[in-house]
Amino acid sequence: MLKRFSNIMLLMQEVKDLPQECESIRELTENMGSTGFQATHIKEAIELIKRMKQENATIFLSFTSNIIATGLRSIIAGMVKKGYVDVIITTGGSLDHDFIRTEKNYFISSFDEDDEKLRGKGFNRLGNVLIPNDRYMFLEKKMKEVFTALEEEGPVVAPSDIAKEIGKRIKDENSFLYQAYKGEIPVFSPGITDSAIGLQTYFFKQMKEDFGIDVTKDMKNLAEIVLNAKKTGGIIIGGGISKHHTIGVNLLRDGMDYAVYLTTASSWDGSLSGAHAKEAVSWGKIKKGARCATVHGEATTVLPLIYYSL
Repeated sequence: MLKRFSNIMLLMQEVKDLPQECESIRELTENMGSTGFQATHIKEAIELIKRMKQENATIFLSFTSNIIATGLRSIIAGMVKKGYVDVIITTGGSLDHDFIRTEKNYFISSFDEDDEKLRGKGFNRLGNVLIPNDRYMFLEKKMKEVFTALEEEGPVVAPSDIAKEIGKRIKDENSFLYQAYKGEIPVFSPGITDSAIGLQTYFFKQMKEDFGIDVTKDMKNLAEIVLNAKKTGGIIIGGGISKHHTIGVNLLRDGMDYAVYLTTASSWDGSLSGAHAKEAVSWGKIKKGARCATVHGEATTVLPLIYYSL
């Protein structure tokens, strides 16, 4: 049976009132451990990430593209820069947003915008973030340059090749692709064709018929990372293909040793996005007895607390 991390760290601990004043976020999160509800789970997640580092686990960071459209982009880049990440697994849209935002701005709006009017004005809405259409014209120009450079080395590329080539062309400290390139951290994107970059691949193939993306080309490198790891841990933000690819590849070593989940999804519909860590044990994607922490909360509010505390 999966051991909850809280049973180890916080068994029968008293509920304590938060101090009315704190001098730092670290002091705040230290006190949150005895608060209850999700505050306690945030403290669990922080301690578990520390343990991953202390025990030299290979740390997988997975996330979905929506958070790279927000100011959380720099926090992801900071985690890479400061050594809390050994492998990144994400969606194709993360590459889109990261590349665009190196030179172009997005804008804060409202969840209650009139979407028909936005369409007429040339804006795309992602929650309360607006992305002008011309940002994708910028991406089209840039991706032609990326694909042309890659095509010269061979007509069929892996998603990690694309991520690396983009990172090489960026000089932005807040870019996770730039930080991954600098730190030689591999970026895997198994669903890359489901993105604006995927659409640009289609356009580029009209000129270069033999050009293509082989998503299976990364599997050997990813498998070798998993098989050669002393221990593995995951910081898994959200769900979908990024989450599944991260825990799924760990089947090769009978599961992860540690996992931190940040999620807003429910488990009651049987979705992978909402599935709890204990469900992954039944599949062999997380080890029996693994140490896990799950925070039910939205990433733009939860992850900064964890990051600044670390």
